[in-house]
Amino acid sequence: MCTYVTRMEKAAGFDNEKYLKTQSEHIRERIAQFGGKLYLEFGGKLFDDYHASRVLPGFKPDSKISMLMQFGSDAEAIVVINAEDIVKNKVRKDIGIGYDLEVFRLVDSFNNRGIRVCGLVVTRYTGQTAADNLQKKAETLGLKVYKHYPITGYPTNIDLIASDEGYGKNDYVKTTKPLVVVTAPGPGSGKMAVCLSQIYHENKRGVSAGYAKFETFPIWNLPLKHPVNIAYEAATADLGDNNMIDPFHLEAYNKTTVNYNRDVEIFPVLNAILEGVSGKSPYRSPTDMGVNMAGYCIVDDAAVSKAAENEIVRRYYAALRDHREGKADENVVFKMELCMKRAGITPMCRKSVQTISEAADKETRPMVAMELPDGKIVTGRASALLTASSAMILNALKMTAGIDDSILLISPDVIKSMQRLKVEYLRNKNPRLHIDEMLVALSIVANTDSNAEKAFSALPKLRGCDAHSSLVISSVDEMMYKKLGIYISCEPEYQTKCLFHGA
Repeated sequence: MCTYVTRMEKAAGFDNEKYLKTQSEHIRERIAQFGGKLYLEFGGKLFDDYHASRVLPGFKPDSKISMLMQFGSDAEAIVVINAEDIVKNKVRKDIGIGYDLEVFRLVDSFNNRGIRVCGLVVTRYTGQTAADNLQKKAETLGLKVYKHYPITGYPTNIDLIASDEGYGKNDYVKTTKPLVVVTAPGPGSGKMAVCLSQIYHENKRGVSAGYAKFETFPIWNLPLKHPVNIAYEAATADLGDNNMIDPFHLEAYNKTTVNYNRDVEIFPVLNAILEGVSGKSPYRSPTDMGVNMAGYCIVDDAAVSKAAENEIVRRYYAALRDHREGKADENVVFKMELCMKRAGITPMCRKSVQTISEAADKETRPMVAMELPDGKIVTGRASALLTASSAMILNALKMTAGIDDSILLISPDVIKSMQRLKVEYLRNKNPRLHIDEMLVALSIVANTDSNAEKAFSALPKLRGCDAHSSLVISSVDEMMYKKLGIYISCEPEYQTKCLFHGA
């Protein structure tokens, strides 16, 4: 059954200020637990966590780094990258840059906020040329690089791992702060191993240090079938993650908590490594290792449930598109369908999808529908002048600003002049104005036209709206939706049968 919630409720679904306060307090408690030094593995996205902001309306994309800034001079960071990911030119999908470039973006983001980066650790290093090239570039930019090496029998050969021939062979990163954040461009980078290797070296130097893990999802104190936790499974379908009840926590405390399969599977080994490295482990379950207070900061369960349901459906459409483009197999699509079934929803739970579906038999032109903050639906159709996305955004601005639909905000003559530039001089094949081009025209007209100014000023009010397209949109418009903060999904269909689809 679909959850219904108004936009006003949605905005208040998560208390971000409470989160910053309680999360930082919990981390300070964990630092004290280990005698004043904690290596904190940061899972998920440290910056630009748009998944969290979509499923927890009110959560700000930079909440995690804002929370860390509260530690001031007590925090520093280590950035980690897997040498094999460098070789494979692995790319962060949401922002479209390689892991190697994301390393430098992470370092800049820390430095700009006054958090010192101790160095870059290249894990699983075996002499890869691509890793050596990254090291040269990093050191030229003033970033110190350290190397970690494969360990035979890892992670089960505990005696070797917790020895001078195991973690002891890895480079030691000198740290001086109570909190050391260990983060990476993406999953599988080796963050946990870096934390444990550092603890091994600290103990050899007589320094007491502990390990904890910061994962926002799944939220351990929400039910297994809560839409927010199911949305996490949908987001990680390509990784094969599955949420599950933490059996170790249930046995130790007779309390039901949610974790995910990889952490549960690795826990006995990880705990044994901790005991081998430190002499003892304070943890009795994977949930014990976590420092996640997000569940305590949800102030409107209906709001976050609806937001998470929308996200599950968006992920479903993303999987359909990836499958159409050969980027995902049928198993990913099947898992998305299971996620929707477990959440008790269908794609029609999103008003924007329902609108496109109802118009499918009658509308031959590309069409985009969007749900506005007040729940109203606005649509746009492709024309000789504008893409469907541009038309929809323009109509949404009119409706949001209270401007009559009959009023022309941008003269067709202006648009035709821009089309002449695009086609005749810039050699573009598509004459229709994309969102960015339409907004540039609107911003210019706004200098002399009061209605255009009202519409242009209403642009921030579209952030957080939910939209759906009858066709796969161009990469140009897709990027603009991201910049505007509009959550767009597409039917896995193209306007033409061409094998290459450009802007």
